[in-house]
Amino acid sequence: MELELLASQNCISVFVQPNTLALLQLYVNTPELLKAPYRYRKFLLCASGESVKVYSSSSEECVHDLQGHTDLVSGIVRNPSNHLQVYSCSADGTVRLWDFTDGILIKVQPHSLPRSFAIAASFFLFQLVAVHLPLSGDQEVEARELSAVLCDVSPSGAASFGRKVRVVGLPGTSVANKFFLKPGNKKGAKNAFTCVSCHPKEDCIATGHEDGKIRLWRNFNQKKEYTYSTLHWHHGAVNTLQFTPEGTNLLSGGIESVLVQWHYTQENQKDFLPRLGGAITHIAVSPDGSLFCTSHSDNKITIIQSCVKVSAIIQGLVKGEGVRTDLTIDPRSKALVLNGKPGHLQFYSLHRDKLLYNLDIVQQEYIHEEGLDQFEVVKAAFDTRGDWLATVEERTQKGSELEINLKLWAYDEQTQSFMLNTTVTAPHEDQIIAMCFSPSPEITMLVTISFDGHFKAWLLADHSDTKEGASWSCDFVGGYHHLKPGCCCFSADGSLLAVGFQEVVTVWSPSWELLTTLSQPPGAIRELCFGRLSCSKYLLGTSTKNQLCCWNLLTCSLEWSTPVDVSLLQADPLSENMAAFCSQSGCSDLFVFKPGEPRPLYSQKALCTGKVQRAVFAPRDQMLESCEEHAQWLNRSQLYFLTQHMDLMTFSTKTEEDRLLASSKLLMVDDSVAVTPFYLLLGKHRQQQEALTNPMAERIQLPQGSIAIKELLYTPAHVLPSASFLCSMFVRSLLISSSSAR
Repeated sequence: MELELLASQNCISVFVQPNTLALLQLYVNTPELLKAPYRYRKFLLCASGESVKVYSSSSEECVHDLQGHTDLVSGIVRNPSNHLQVYSCSADGTVRLWDFTDGILIKVQPHSLPRSFAIAASFFLFQLVAVHLPLSGDQEVEARELSAVLCDVSPSGAASFGRKVRVVGLPGTSVANKFFLKPGNKKGAKNAFTCVSCHPKEDCIATGHEDGKIRLWRNFNQKKEYTYSTLHWHHGAVNTLQFTPEGTNLLSGGIESVLVQWHYTQENQKDFLPRLGGAITHIAVSPDGSLFCTSHSDNKITIIQSCVKVSAIIQGLVKGEGVRTDLTIDPRSKALVLNGKPGHLQFYSLHRDKLLYNLDIVQQEYIHEEGLDQFEVVKAAFDTRGDWLATVEERTQKGSELEINLKLWAYDEQTQSFMLNTTVTAPHEDQIIAMCFSPSPEITMLVTISFDGHFKAWLLADHSDTKEGASWSCDFVGGYHHLKPGCCCFSADGSLLAVGFQEVVTVWSPSWELLTTLSQPPGAIRELCFGRLSCSKYLLGTSTKNQLCCWNLLTCSLEWSTPVDVSLLQADPLSENMAAFCSQSGCSDLFVFKPGEPRPLYSQKALCTGKVQRAVFAPRDQMLESCEEHAQWLNRSQLYFLTQHMDLMTFSTKTEEDRLLASSKLLMVDDSVAVTPFYLLLGKHRQQQEALTNPMAERIQLPQGSIAIKELLYTPAHVLPSASFLCSMFVRSLLISSSSAR
């Protein structure tokens, strides 16, 4: 069932449960619209991990990031006595009060709920607890007065309690009742409750169920005389329900990605808004009913007008079941590229924390049906200049062979996107496990390796002298003693290609001559990585026997090795630095080092739980000048990595945080103007122009700040003095004293 935060002026009721993390993960990016005057109604607040983000509902920009909680935020609610403030509660055991327009933390109120109760995995029951917030001027006040409103509340999907609903009143009221559904007699019947919503004016409660039905319960105050009617459209479970403020309509959503608007008085009439993206997980409605808001399983928020028309989309990093491709950086847009919607690649701006666009790779309609085998994008790689993109898609059907397509996409300057150029059906006889472009500026070449025991070189034909379009062909097929290859890597200048064949590392020239083989301790080669710049003579590799090895290519010998379980090895393209993620005791450690130096530049123990799945170094637009020795490895590039829980994380310095804080303050402009990147660019240009035309602008007080102007513009018209008096006062305010002029 949906658990919502209830509030009064000095009392907040929250659900507490043993397995906190499992429940609160469902509330990431749950929207909560504010009840405020028009100038503040354009803000949308949503819980996002350990923070609360404030978005502009018109420009889709994030204007504030309210940070302070140390665990997942479970809910947010507006302060009834002040429409400029919101409460947030978190699994860290605190309730915080914020001024969301200025991004200021006003008060922290930790409650005395037992911490062991919140994390003990052996319990499966929930509680609705009323937390009485004391009135105090201090910023941190502990809320000691607690009272249990409802015990034994069940989570969604619990078989023993999933068919019972309890109606209770807040402290001081006498409303209490419960009603339930019996398990269906038909085979496969699923009528367990999944969500609930109360009618704002009538004694009616709407409940959603696993079988896709919606039940409207009435007369529940009469202990044994309650009745219900049934609405049915969803073919899957109803994830969320929400009445409009006047109660005239009921909104529902589920896995179908369709917003359904039911007319309360005419239950047979309904409106649909289809193809919204991922499954709808939560619905919110603005207090005046003019805007609807849906959050989706793919980390997206959709703002919808009451006429059932999409007005804005706030798309974060698209989350799916897993990331099959590596994390790559588009050389042109500097965007992070990885799996997005099914069959798509997403281009995500790391600097703006915003999705740029999705590129349809599979180019087939995705069908939301369990057990249906469809093409998935499993590999993606860019060439050095960003002119070409290579993708691999595969599909496995029951009783048939693996289907593989290799696609090469050319960047089109007119459309500012990638256009499909070549499709290679069945490029290998088995699964493609790795591919990379040659960084050489002389040729455009792609190398793919497969479990079929071969690696292939695909060469772009030069048709610059003819009218024919660019075409790709297979230039070379290589192998080594019928061994299966596992990884490949080009040197920084493209003069060498290293391919790992189980326990053997082979080094090839661009003319496909086998130059040498490198010996190493037992274990199959898992990853290979060439050194950069002054360390270009080194080749590093990891093995399945927990060995990190470094070979000297000038002597063709093992330079050094160390026994460590490196799960991921990543090289910085702009420096000699390398990042090694190591798994140990259920956690991941990070070591940043140079191949030619014995001492690591940076190390971090217990970086995150589980193994790091993917990582990439993203080049910076402007080089940082960090003076701290342990942070100098972040001056040219920034390291991003994807955890086992599909969280994208990065490292930042104090200088970056101060700069981001300053830029976020620029976003809070006049409420009558939409905050857009164009407006910010224009505003900055105007400031520079004013500084050039008036060098004394910083030292001379502008007329707009004078007392005369304020009195003229902000005083009500019916109490203003005569125009003749105001005119002389206004003219005097524009005069500059001779001393200031000199």
